Amino acid sequence: MITLRPAAECRYDLVSLGEVMLRLDPGEGRIRTARQFRAWEGGGEYNVARGLRRCFGLRTGLVSAFADNEVGRLLEDLILQGGVDTTFVRWVPYDGIGRTVRNGLNFTERGFGVRGAVGVSDRGHTAAGQLRPEDVDWEHLFGELGVRWLHTGGIYAALSATTPDTIEACLTAARRHGTVISYDLNYRPSLWKAIGGQERAREVNRRLAALVDVMIGNEEDFTACLGLEVPDTDIHTGALDSANFRTMITAAVKAYPNFQVVATTLRGVHTATVNDWGAIAWAGGEFAEATHRPALEILDRVGGGDSFASGLIYGLMTFGDVATAVEYGAAHGALAMTTPGDTSMASLKEVEALVKGAGARVQR
Repeated sequence: MITLRPAAECRYDLVSLGEVMLRLDPGEGRIRTARQFRAWEGGGEYNVARGLRRCFGLRTGLVSAFADNEVGRLLEDLILQGGVDTTFVRWVPYDGIGRTVRNGLNFTERGFGVRGAVGVSDRGHTAAGQLRPEDVDWEHLFGELGVRWLHTGGIYAALSATTPDTIEACLTAARRHGTVISYDLNYRPSLWKAIGGQERAREVNRRLAALVDVMIGNEEDFTACLGLEVPDTDIHTGALDSANFRTMITAAVKAYPNFQVVATTLRGVHTATVNDWGAIAWAGGEFAEATHRPALEILDRVGGGDSFASGLIYGLMTFGDVATAVEYGAAHGALAMTTPGDTSMASLKEVEALVKGAGARVQR
């Protein structure tokens, strides 16, 4: 299915390419009335590297850029606490006001009941968004040091006119050196609306999809980014029909024969705090569906898809079996949504227990 470079030949098991923002969380309150915020780090691509390091114990690194000021150094401190290597983070001189470069902020409400989660990002002119292909020594990273798996995605692709080119250069170098590539489509309408909308999203993501081995997303992602429709599915209800997703995945594999694995979460939204949760994946002509968890109670849904991706990748790297991998992904995503913040606080022991069907009884 997937051929990985030997671990002994590589410094990193996985490297993520993407932007990390400072998340400012009002807790149970609202952004508009908050008087204090809790600070976290988070980013769609980075969250995968952190989950694989902290929960699954793999060697991970980050390719990104920060403005060299106190906010950037706070982000660095948070990342280092998560154990992700920052060797390939580029530090850009700060001009004192942010006219030319800055660090991104993300204000995020968790939502509750009928009030959905809300994200307000402030990420224009960020250092990561201005990262260019020539700013990173890709040959040193993939050739001399060695990387078994690379992860990036559609959030980073949407940040500027240069990020798609940076991703393409990264993916091209990774493929040249036998690194497995995963990509999470992660469609965010707000990121694309001022630069061409869905048409531009499809242009960029279709171009990059041709270089990807493992494609990840949900039903909206595949439709918006690749133009693949899910028939007769209402993503705003609790009804999930995996047959529709099989149709979508089959179409994706036909359009992109380079895909070795395609995986999607299955989410039915009852309220912000109660979702049906599952996942389905394809590899080698076979489908595998994870244990369906109806009416899953959620504390903070942000990062659930990223934790699904890290669990899936761990399963593929460790077991080489898509049925096992999709179970690990779904279990890790479910656990991640029971705690605050973008990143997972789960342990491998907890993921393994949930995969085996453990309940929520008190552990003493």
